[in-house]
Amino acid sequence: MLDERYQLDSPAHTVWLSAESDRLVAFASAAVNPSGGFSWLDSNGLPDAARPLRLYAVARMVHCFSVEHLLGRPDAARIAAHGVSELAGPLADREYDGFFASRPPTTETADSGGASRKEAYGHAFALLAGVSGTRAAIGGADDVMNRARAALDHRFWEPRFGASRESFDRDFARCEDYRGQNSNMHLAEAYLAAYDLTRDEEFVDRAQLIAERVVRDAGGSHGWRVPEHFTADWTVDPEYNGDRPDDPFRPYGSLVGHSLEWARLLLQLRAARPTVQWTLAAAEALFARAIADGWDTRIGGFLYSVDDHGRAVNRSRMHWAAAEAVGAALWLYRATGDPQYRDWYAEFWKWIDDHLVDRVGGSWWHELDERGRPSSTTWDGKPDLYHAWQATLYARVEGTLGIGEAASRGRIAVAQPDRQNPTKPPITIKGLPPHAP
Repeated sequence: MLDERYQLDSPAHTVWLSAESDRLVAFASAAVNPSGGFSWLDSNGLPDAARPLRLYAVARMVHCFSVEHLLGRPDAARIAAHGVSELAGPLADREYDGFFASRPPTTETADSGGASRKEAYGHAFALLAGVSGTRAAIGGADDVMNRARAALDHRFWEPRFGASRESFDRDFARCEDYRGQNSNMHLAEAYLAAYDLTRDEEFVDRAQLIAERVVRDAGGSHGWRVPEHFTADWTVDPEYNGDRPDDPFRPYGSLVGHSLEWARLLLQLRAARPTVQWTLAAAEALFARAIADGWDTRIGGFLYSVDDHGRAVNRSRMHWAAAEAVGAALWLYRATGDPQYRDWYAEFWKWIDDHLVDRVGGSWWHELDERGRPSSTTWDGKPDLYHAWQATLYARVEGTLGIGEAASRGRIAVAQPDRQNPTKPPITIKGLPPHAP
């Protein structure tokens, strides 16, 4: 029998999840750059000052620390406000609207070329950051949310396809022909969070349209392997990046972790709109396909990618795929009551604890090779808090509430194992101004 630390609904599991969440947040706090935004962290948690500041990464941190503020963590609001200042300042394009994809670490303006492009992926996370920051009453977050929504509405969204364009040059004059499911998946996530906050039906309408195009139609017609790459008219492009199986954002093949991520998102869509009948069966099919194609029955973990026939392409294991497996299993168990999902949930956590949790350097290893050894073929360092941290929250959220809504309503269980010290550990970051609520 698995350790009760991994068993859903065990009090010991709640305590363990809370402690792991605290550990992850403490590690990520080192990314705060007093001169603006958040630095890339190496495998030991040291900031890499030479890396550019990326829109999606800054926005993810704002989302995480905004929710942590709602959960009562001291100094989390100040860190979230620091990130909002970056989003509303150097990363915001005051001339052509929207947000720059990134900026160099030594200047407060975007370079020409790739940094000054406008990308749907980053705008999706900017919307999520704005939503979570607004919930947490972080100053300026509502402006970030509104800027992201305006760009998505007027530049990215294609009504005739019910999905988003991928990217533009800075002035939005030229649009890339490529369409990607990854940016649209995260846009669906952000739209569901925005719906939770505003109850604006347009947000859930768009999340549903994206899910129908990418998962129900494309995934359903490809054996419940979600295609990653499409042409401008949303025709599946199965050979895209055939020579780049290690690409961090557009790798060849179908990513097993995205099937798991979509399984959870479909059930969140079902919670927001129960009349959408196909989502539960599709979520179960995605989960089953991910297990069949990607779970290594010998040493555990999910393969990074498979081809259109389910053959392994990249055998590396990414931490985010395991984190999304946790969320998928939890949501499926709550939706169906089927004990197989409860058992998978515990199995995933055991594998994470045995293989990904780095008790020496901190955080989780972001990538393992096919033998389960730390690797950096696709991802180096440990820059991501978002995936692992959210995994520690899913089981602690009450019912079918979204993370932000649950935090704002006090519906996330926070274990306090030390009765003599009942507050969350504070985060002390030098060089940041005090946060004004």
